[in-house]
Amino acid sequence: MLTKDQIETAADRLYEAETSRKQIPALTLDHPDMTMEDAYAIQKAWVDRKVAEGRGVIGYKIGLTSRAMQMSSNIDEPDYGVLLDDMLLEDGATIKASDFLDPRIEVELAFVLKKPLFGDNVTIFDVINATDYIIPSLELIAARCLRTDPETGYTRKVYDTISDNAANAGIVMGGRPIKPMDIDLRWAGCMLYLNGQIEETGLAGGVLGNPLKGITWVCKRFAPHGVGLEPGQVILSGSFTRPVPVKAGDTVHADFGSLGGVTLNFD
Repeated sequence: MLTKDQIETAADRLYEAETSRKQIPALTLDHPDMTMEDAYAIQKAWVDRKVAEGRGVIGYKIGLTSRAMQMSSNIDEPDYGVLLDDMLLEDGATIKASDFLDPRIEVELAFVLKKPLFGDNVTIFDVINATDYIIPSLELIAARCLRTDPETGYTRKVYDTISDNAANAGIVMGGRPIKPMDIDLRWAGCMLYLNGQIEETGLAGGVLGNPLKGITWVCKRFAPHGVGLEPGQVILSGSFTRPVPVKAGDTVHADFGSLGGVTLNFD
């Protein structure tokens, strides 16, 4: 396992990558024996630094829950990251693409909780009972470490994405909020448009067979550490389309059919 100093140094490197707008090589190049626990410790150190600066935790994102995302990332297991208050973006907002490293957009369903969830025995029925509403969303991801090293071709590992807060950079919620029993969530679909052209389509069932299972997964992952999900928190259940790269001048619109749409503009 990494030492405390190594963990802090790695978190500092990710922090500086974000602030300087310059990606760093994958951390596993320097630490090939990094463990899952090391990666989450680095993530926590990064989040702690943000919180010390005045940021607040508003929830969590669950990543790599669909085969589409796992195949696009060459990673075969889910991960999670922390959502901070400055990551909330308004539906229809215009933001600078240059503020983010290798920005991409994913399509998700966001769960807003009204009751706590805790334990390794949490079921989808517990998630239904604890959910206030579900709302269409876009997740903006940005890789603070290189996905593929241009010199060596080295591809980042799951430990790199976890250390990088699962590459989370922003969340946009919009459209029509629904109660978890209003529809069969597996069949909630989306057409993702980039500058008026369809780039991706998908069904929420691509997330572990049912997006509700994404929430149970993170509860089970947190349980050994005595951590649970809290009322009012926002939980992104995972993307059911591949990430779409964006740049200055792009407009992204996610059409969720009867659930409405979500839009984000880049300049």
